[in-house]
Amino acid sequence: MLRRIAAVVVTLIALVAAVRLVAPQQDPAGVRSQLTFLRSALDDGSAADAQKLFPEGYFFSYALYGLAQVDLGNAAEARWALSHLTSPAGRAPFDAGLTPAYGVFYQGWTNWLRGGILSLEADPRLSAEFTASSAALAAAFDASVTPYLPAYPGQAWPVDSTVAIASLRLHDKLLAPRYEATVARWLAGAGARLDPSTGLMPHTVDPASGSPTSVARGTSQSIIQRFLVDIDPAFARSQYLVFRSRFVYRPLGLGPAIREYPSGREYPSGVSGAGDVDSGPLVLGASLSATAVTLGAARVHGDTRLAGALANYGELLGVPVSTPWSQRFAGGALPIGDTFLAWSKTARPWVSAPVPVTPAGPPWWWRVPLLAGLALLVLLGWIVNAKRSIHA
Repeated sequence: MLRRIAAVVVTLIALVAAVRLVAPQQDPAGVRSQLTFLRSALDDGSAADAQKLFPEGYFFSYALYGLAQVDLGNAAEARWALSHLTSPAGRAPFDAGLTPAYGVFYQGWTNWLRGGILSLEADPRLSAEFTASSAALAAAFDASVTPYLPAYPGQAWPVDSTVAIASLRLHDKLLAPRYEATVARWLAGAGARLDPSTGLMPHTVDPASGSPTSVARGTSQSIIQRFLVDIDPAFARSQYLVFRSRFVYRPLGLGPAIREYPSGREYPSGVSGAGDVDSGPLVLGASLSATAVTLGAARVHGDTRLAGALANYGELLGVPVSTPWSQRFAGGALPIGDTFLAWSKTARPWVSAPVPVTPAGPPWWWRVPLLAGLALLVLLGWIVNAKRSIHA
């Protein structure tokens, strides 16, 4: 009887896994359940725990939670998240002496969240803050010889300036148009400083000149591709197709993932292709965070084929645990991972309406090897049960 129960359990697990691999994962109720778990985790100190993992752990824990709530139309929770970003703890990792104050990373993401809340409800005080922070960002960009402002003293990442410029485009959609020239200059400057080996925006640049100091990487590209749509849909489309061809792959021939380093490249001296604080540990060359965030990038580009595949594969490998009230992945062991995933699942353009892209792949049959593996697991379970029953 115990052997039969074990075989039945294996069968049920395989069936659940098969459903997660095949069924569409577009139900917002699942994201709301995930956000319920994340709110509870934040109340229990998960943001402070994330801060121990990487320098922006606290900030991202609240920022992405708030942005996902904006996507679902929940202004109250988004405001609650914003209050933590503008608190002393939210500003603590950043330098007040930078231009703009606290750096472009802090100002760009915070401004984007302010604009998202204003897109849901009018608020004169928040509107005044959004106007002032947008003006400070635009003034910093206009005064800079490089399109990439520093996030920390002596350090600049193009992805951070991309988020900030998107917030200026959101300002011009919600309030009086003011920053078209700033955005145009930024696009021209960014286009003149692409990574020469990929034609994409680089991962890091010289803060004085904006010249690339590293190759384009999946961790930052996944976020850049999410925000470029709201800055310039045409430029975004061309960049996304290159990103798609250089970074999307199928490790071991199974489900889709995102490389941290682009394919078809010899790395220069000093670039080993290893994981670091930006990417986290790499698995067969894939960045788990970049893979999760690319789900959102694919959604805003209308790349339903890739978005669906990433969502299904995540449901299979992430082993979500659901209750009537909440949902968490990997047993809730790493809430910041759930935060990035929830933000990606709710992704939608806030400013522009891009033309959907339909690049090739992943192939329609990518699930077949995984389904075959699940079927084999079930078959082996029943074969073992049958053999033991015969010997008994």
